[in-house]
Amino acid sequence: MPVPLSANGHHAPDDAHEWVSFEDPDEERTWVFDVTFLLSNWECIFGRGCQGVLTGPAEEMVQGCCSYGAHFTDKKDVRRVEAAALTLTKGDWQFHKQGRQRGVVKTNKDGEVVSRLVDGACIFLNRPGFPGGPGCALHRAALDRGERPLDLKPEVCWQLPLRRDDVTRDDGHVVSTIAQWDRHHWGAGGLEFHWWCTEAPEAFNGTKPVYRYMADELTEMVGAKVYADVVVYLERRTAAATPLPHPVVRARHG
Repeated sequence: MPVPLSANGHHAPDDAHEWVSFEDPDEERTWVFDVTFLLSNWECIFGRGCQGVLTGPAEEMVQGCCSYGAHFTDKKDVRRVEAAALTLTKGDWQFHKQGRQRGVVKTNKDGEVVSRLVDGACIFLNRPGFPGGPGCALHRAALDRGERPLDLKPEVCWQLPLRRDDVTRDDGHVVSTIAQWDRHHWGAGGLEFHWWCTEAPEAFNGTKPVYRYMADELTEMVGAKVYADVVVYLERRTAAATPLPHPVVRARHG
């Protein structure tokens, strides 16, 4: 039976999501998951209709969400990406020379550690016309080697459009939320994006639900045991009743 979108004459908000939470059996942590996004058929459409995150449509630039570079989460993230960069060849990476000469990481004016920019986008982004094709050099190299892109790329890059948010309460208990990354998570600059994929109907045409499509990423974010528990819940949830469709899908179908 479909999940009702209205009751007593009152309609659910247009952006309503369904959530599930449960306690971690091994530590003082509550997990909270965005069921609506994980069951949606979102998929990355980089190079296949992605308009990018500039202030106007820029599909032809094939920059995706790489226009402003990556913000690193910690020193371990930086070291891993720097080590991965050293394995890239000139055939993998358009800006191989610049990366070797100047390094791939810098500290910006706000004191944040970020990937270096070249010609208006991330130093790792190969541009249209590069013999190997456009796209993240780290991502493409990993696929060519039969490796996981998440083992080479900056953490924020391989997680998108998922986001993990950890909040520690006064009593030390941690609440960890796994949800979709929305434009407001980018800060004020996100409001200037002409386009963002979790709001775009064209990005919700995948052949797998997100929890399967991004299985490696979710496992890395929450651990194999918790991921397995989430899969069991989601499969039972879909068997029991029709889940709440993602807001973008609801809008698309009126």
